[in-house]
Amino acid sequence: MSEISISIQNTNNNTIVKFVSNTTLINGGSYEFNNIDEAKNAPLAQQLFYLPFVKKVFVTANFIAIQKYDIVEWQDVQEEVREQIEAYLKDGNVVVKEANSSVSKKKAIEVYAEVTPNPSVMKFGTNKSLTTVDVECKNIDEASASSPLAQELFHFPFVKEVFISENYVSITKFDMVEWNDIYPELRNFIRTYLQEDKTIVKAISKKVATTTEATSIAPENLDETSAKIVSILDEYIKPAVASDGGNIAFKAYNKETKVVSVILQGACSGCPSSTITLKNGIETMLKDMLPNQISEVVAING
Repeated sequence: MSEISISIQNTNNNTIVKFVSNTTLINGGSYEFNNIDEAKNAPLAQQLFYLPFVKKVFVTANFIAIQKYDIVEWQDVQEEVREQIEAYLKDGNVVVKEANSSVSKKKAIEVYAEVTPNPSVMKFGTNKSLTTVDVECKNIDEASASSPLAQELFHFPFVKEVFISENYVSITKFDMVEWNDIYPELRNFIRTYLQEDKTIVKAISKKVATTTEATSIAPENLDETSAKIVSILDEYIKPAVASDGGNIAFKAYNKETKVVSVILQGACSGCPSSTITLKNGIETMLKDMLPNQISEVVAING
């Protein structure tokens, strides 16, 4: 088993790191464990929960994603975790006892619909972890490269765009229909899709032309002001826009003009109130927290 290797991959969520395997870990589906008791049929996840900073463990066919508590920084512990996972696999140990019907992937899936500030967008939240990387698809061709779930949703003639985040799907509709006429059908479809444990998001290649690339800039590649902007967006802005089914991603900072460019995704993209939110909320906050460093915030719809 010495050919097995594990690599570290950062995600858009700074509390989550993916440990990617060059071999298949499980036969299919995915598993989410919130504590050591839930992981009783997943020996590797149980072992990981003995690390005091591990909050959640998510297992798929080719990677293990771990969410940490704030008591440590990933840069201080991720190599140790990588070595532990790699050693476990090289010893030929089982990742998940998949034959056992009580494994957590069998838990009930809930999907609920929420209106958003954007009348063209509805948010479908779920109790299942969907992805560690935000995925936005403007059409079925983009979906075919990144998300089988989005690809299936585009078969509904009224679906215009799909945005998938950690635990929700935001869908933009065409104006030809009203939400009251279609949201139950979409909610039932998403619930069934998740219950059948089908693939939600593929491993995204850098060649895939989605705006998620804009959010994957490594902190060490940013100048000091840009890094501070990203930190403020992540801590203060993203949770608020996520609750409305949207996302905001840092694009660039111009040192000369002091202009910040951001990308609006999901319900935020094309939202009539997004300009007001941008100016009265985000721009004001950045100017207050970074005095004399910000002149304006401009948005690009994802």
